This record gives sequence, structure tokens and C-alpha cells, in this order.
Amino acid sequence: MNYHKENILIVDDDIHILELLKRHLQSLHYYTFKAVSVKEALAILKSKRIDLLITDIKMPEVDGFELIKYVSEHYPLLPVLVISGYISAKGALEMGKSGVVDYLVKPFTKEELKGAVAHSIQSNVSTKKVKEQPAYQFKELIGNSKAFNNVKEIIHRIKDIKATVLIQGESGTGKELIARAIHYHGKYSRKPFVAVNCGAIPEDLLEAELFGYEKGAFTGANDTRNGFFQAAEGGTIFLDEIGNASPKAQNSLLRVLQEKEVSKVGAQKASKIDIRVIAATNINLLEAVGQGKFREDLYYRLSVVEIEAPPLRRRSEDIPLLVARFVQKYALEYKDQVMGIAPEAIQILQRYSWPGNIRELENCIQRAVIMSDRKIMPQHLPDLYKFQIDFPETQLKSLSEMEKEYITKVLALVNNNKTKAAEILGIDRKTLRAKLN
Repeated sequence: MNYHKENILIVDDDIHILELLKRHLQSLHYYTFKAVSVKEALAILKSKRIDLLITDIKMPEVDGFELIKYVSEHYPLLPVLVISGYISAKGALEMGKSGVVDYLVKPFTKEELKGAVAHSIQSNVSTKKVKEQPAYQFKELIGNSKAFNNVKEIIHRIKDIKATVLIQGESGTGKELIARAIHYHGKYSRKPFVAVNCGAIPEDLLEAELFGYEKGAFTGANDTRNGFFQAAEGGTIFLDEIGNASPKAQNSLLRVLQEKEVSKVGAQKASKIDIRVIAATNINLLEAVGQGKFREDLYYRLSVVEIEAPPLRRRSEDIPLLVARFVQKYALEYKDQVMGIAPEAIQILQRYSWPGNIRELENCIQRAVIMSDRKIMPQHLPDLYKFQIDFPETQLKSLSEMEKEYITKVLALVNNNKTKAAEILGIDRKTLRAKLN
């Protein structure tokens, strides 16, 4: 069966209408995605390439008009076809202003749907002549999903300029890899790239490590020493876990970004520097600003260009590519041979939600290569990733037993990452450590 290239997203809270539209469109050889709410529709729009949106107007919680307005600003090239039981003159006018190409009033025939869909898609092609987004090649960045291609496009646009960049994303999503791609694919690639983990340096030493210090500035400062900023002169400094910087360090960073100069600890005067600053964090900095934990003015200085490193669950179509790379890497490293992976094993990996993201996937493949011979099969994957049956609890347990089981489960899901586990549990690391003890 020959399918059209177009992907159509159908949004309707009526399951019967949704299934009817899906059957009609599939019989017309279109690929379809379904959503029963605006919230679900937005998740699909962010992760898939959609060529036509078909939506109802009257829906619970958030109606179709809100979705149309959102699409008109976030996806202005996406044509919209409205299907509704009744459309008033005022509603038709509002839809026209929001870029709706056509609308159908229920009930309608399959032929009417076919004509409206063809008209909507053709209208988009003929009036806007949209070019496909170029696939920028960064060999170390593996993936062709929509979410990841957006990241690669931003990298392509900023690699040759020294605008400050803020990369936000969960742990294990490859934020440092993105920072390195910006540096090493740009015209400053021959200059230094200095990576600094702000969360790994004690708070009382962070300023000295970042900006250097003069001899005698503090106890133990036996010599004058340059900091990471001076070491990155002419190139890029990557500040990972910037959300962990102390208020004092935040104040100093703000001055560096404003004045383009660095003051060593204990120095009487500042010296000019020429570097690009890329910062990364796995926390929501805007929320930290609202909580008074991060300076608002520093946030806006850092986020001249923002990049969201998408979690692996939002780019599951990239998993086979990532798996192939990791299988090749560890098969050669551990066994000096070429290995494969069974399609059934790939399906299991694509179904899993990956709270530890790419880092967890790499660890999984590393183990599977060790446990297998020529080909990775489902039995070589940990049971955690396979289908589980949740049996009802037959024995009542104490609150402390339930707490212990849940904490153990969360730690297992995040690969024993206590920082991530504490975030999920809503407690700090100190409290988690006490409970584990």
C-alpha cells in the first residue's frame, strides 16, 4: 500500500469520532496520530513531524480554540482543519484570524473529509512552500528525531558566535556533548574547551577555582594561580550544574558576563577575558529564581540562547541508532568482534521510559554486550526493562516498610543516582542518606 508522506494529528475528546476519522484517513493512505485532549496533542506536536492538524472545538478543560491559537504562534506553518458540530459566524471569523485553512460541520461524508484534507495540505504547500529542515550533521550527536534535530539546528546557528548559551535538561541527556559540539564544530575549535562541574567543587573553593587567586589570598594560597576562566581564554568554558553555584559565585559570574573581565581572589584589579560561556543545569532555573535560590539577572545573562536537551522518552525513535553505536563500541572494546541485537530486544528498549536517559541506556547495552555472545537477545536485558505484572497487595505492610520499598524502587530506576532519587522523592540528599542509613 502506497502511503502519502503527510502525518495528520487528530484531536477530539469523542473516542468514536476519533476512531472514525482515523479509519477514514488510513483508508486514504495517510499516517495518523490521535489525541483525546489538547495536552496530549501538544506532547505529540513537540515530538513528531505533523503536516496537518484536525481538531474539534468543544473539548473539556482546554478547548480547540486555545489549541488553534497555540499552533498559530508556535507552529505557524502548520495547516489546521476544524471539525465541529456547529460553528458560529463569530467562531469562523476567529478561526480565520488564527490561520485555520478549512472546516467541516458534523456529520460529514468520507468524500467531504477527503476534499477538505487535500485542500488544507495543498494550501500549505502552494502558499508557503515550506522547505524541509536541513539535517545538520554532527557525528557525535546521534539521532534524527524532531526534538533532537531542533537541537542540532540551534547548534548550527550559534557555533561560530560567542553568545552565552544555557543548556537545560535531565541528568544523562548529553548536555556536555551538546556543549562540545557547539565548540568543536565552530571557528573557535582550535581554542581551549574547559569543562567545570560546579557541583563537584566545594562552595568555599568555587570562586578560587573559577577565577584563580593571588599568592597569600587565603590559607594555602602559596602561589599565584590562574582559574578555569583564564585557562579557557579565546575558547569556551562549560559550567555544568550551574544551579549549584553559591550566591557569592553567582554574583562574581554576573560581573564576568557583564564586564567581560575576571578578578582573581585577592587581586586588586580585574583583567579582560575573551571567552564563550556555556552553562548547563538539570534543574529548572526559572523555578529556582522564583524561590530566591538563583539570581534573576544572572539567569537572563546566561540564557541568551537556550537549548533544551530532550529526555530519551521524547525521542524513542532515536533509540535504535544509539543502541547500534553502543553495541559497536562495547563489542569492539570487550570482545574485539562485531555484534548485533535482535529486533525483539530493540522493541523492549523502545518501550521503556528511561529515567536515567542516554547514560542509563549506555549502561544497559554495556552489560548486555558482556552477557551475550554474537547477538543481544531479550534474555540478555535486565528484567527491569521487560513487561511486569503488578499483582495486588495481599498483605498489609507498615508505613516504614512501604517507604523502604518505594525508596529502593526509585533508586533502582535512576541507576542509584541519589541526587535524582532525592528530587523524585521530594526530599534533600541529607534526608535520603539518613533514611538509607
